[in-house]
Amino acid sequence: MAMTMHVDIVSAEAAIFSGTVEMFFAPAVQGEIGVMPRHSPLITQLKPGSVRVVKQGGEEDTFYVSGGMLEIQPHVVTVLADTALRAKDVDEAAAIEAKQRAEQAMKDAQSDIDYARAQSELAEAIAQLQTIQQLRKKAR
Repeated sequence: MAMTMHVDIVSAEAAIFSGTVEMFFAPAVQGEIGVMPRHSPLITQLKPGSVRVVKQGGEEDTFYVSGGMLEIQPHVVTVLADTALRAKDVDEAAAIEAKQRAEQAMKDAQSDIDYARAQSELAEAIAQLQTIQQLRKKAR
């Protein structure tokens, strides 16, 4: 029997996932991180992207997070996300529209603050679209 760890993925709105998994992957600010049971303790910031969990038996679930914090303990992983959704619940049309709005806002930015806000919104929209693409590849 494979070793496991407990994973909780929560946002301000709701708990999205809580369960036992064999592996966990997340988009840390400094690059994607993979976690297996008995990982060294770590706290890091998350960037927008997809979080994946591999459950016992190899079944994989994918989630979208817009950023947040990741805490890793040897047998417990906690994701505290600004926004978290199951990948299948990400609205592709809304993500495309948000991407277009952010790109236009970057062109029209009148200050560094406007540009930074638009850049952040663009990163989130692109991460949502990438999460949808990953889910489609997995479904094939």
